[in-house]
Amino acid sequence: MGAGLAGLRTAEELRRAGFDGEVVLIGNENHLPYDRPPLSKEVIRGEKDQTTLKPAEFFDDKQIDLRTGVAATGVDAAAKKVRLEDGSSIDFDDLIIATGLRPRRIPGFDDLAGVHVLRSMEEAMAMRAELREGARALVVGAGFIGCELAASFRALRVHVVLVEPQPTPLASVLGEKIGGLIARMHTDEGVDVRCGVGVESLVGEDRVRAAKLSDGSEVDLDLVVVGIGSVPVTDWLVDSGIELAEPSAGGGVLADERGRTNIDSIWAVGDVAAWTHTTGKQKRVEHWTNAGDQARVLAKAIVGAEIPSGANVPYFWSDQYDIKIQALGTPSADDTVHLVEDDGRRFLAYYERDGVFTAVVGGGVPSKVMKLRAKLATPTPIADVLS
Repeated sequence: MGAGLAGLRTAEELRRAGFDGEVVLIGNENHLPYDRPPLSKEVIRGEKDQTTLKPAEFFDDKQIDLRTGVAATGVDAAAKKVRLEDGSSIDFDDLIIATGLRPRRIPGFDDLAGVHVLRSMEEAMAMRAELREGARALVVGAGFIGCELAASFRALRVHVVLVEPQPTPLASVLGEKIGGLIARMHTDEGVDVRCGVGVESLVGEDRVRAAKLSDGSEVDLDLVVVGIGSVPVTDWLVDSGIELAEPSAGGGVLADERGRTNIDSIWAVGDVAAWTHTTGKQKRVEHWTNAGDQARVLAKAIVGAEIPSGANVPYFWSDQYDIKIQALGTPSADDTVHLVEDDGRRFLAYYERDGVFTAVVGGGVPSKVMKLRAKLATPTPIADVLS
């Protein structure tokens, strides 16, 4: 269930692993599976109108039964049936949950035209239709989506106010030191970055025209984008018997290190899945590369093939202006950060936890980031990296 990147990659990997049974891929959007990262960049900027991952003939060639425009509403685990919103149901031997995320919304904000979130192609196109040179945009939330949108808006010569309750952009992910460098970059590009500030209310009758901020200021605007994170799409699994993580722990479908849930025939993959990691903890990883990595492991587990051993080093990136921000490893806001390079725009930082090298984060220095993958695959003292 779920025809996004994780669902598609799992279907592909099942065929690659030799699975010759029926594969049904079900998604709630009326599109062929498409790539989401370009939505906040090339699509918003008008450089692309679609980001389809595979053409229609691919599904015929691989004998994958793709069904779009229908959502799941429930699971009967004992009967091995998934209920669909059109009133039908589908039987399964193995069910793979890949329903991804939906954006968080601020209650009351959706009552006004001009307020947007970004997760789907339709949302990207609706936002793009309102963008013009000189327009005034408020971006609420300086996570990756908020920062990428701010950068794309500036490329279109849109005036941007970026508000973030935390001390810096991306503080909860990369820590305040690197967050400060991200804030500097956006400020240099003309973004009005306001940290430690939230939105109290929106002003307007039918359409938003201003926002009142928590510091008492008011911002005139033409559109608002809310980028305050996402939540796993698991509401359709309530009462299914499938174990879910508590919302306070990030939510999602709990699974072991191969994607199997507490029910043997049911699996989870991608953004919705809280897999068991080497630390023994179950957590979700919302990164593009993780979907493919998990899909390979899960497919091999289903067909009973050998799963290669060895540590997988997490990797993610974010394109903002002319800078590709890259991270290898598991950076945490609580880590000690060693800023080893900073020329005023490009930077390189090493992360340390209890004396061990945990991550490298760089902006605009791709080769220097990627060459450290081997040192992150096994526990390495930070002193060996800094020397």
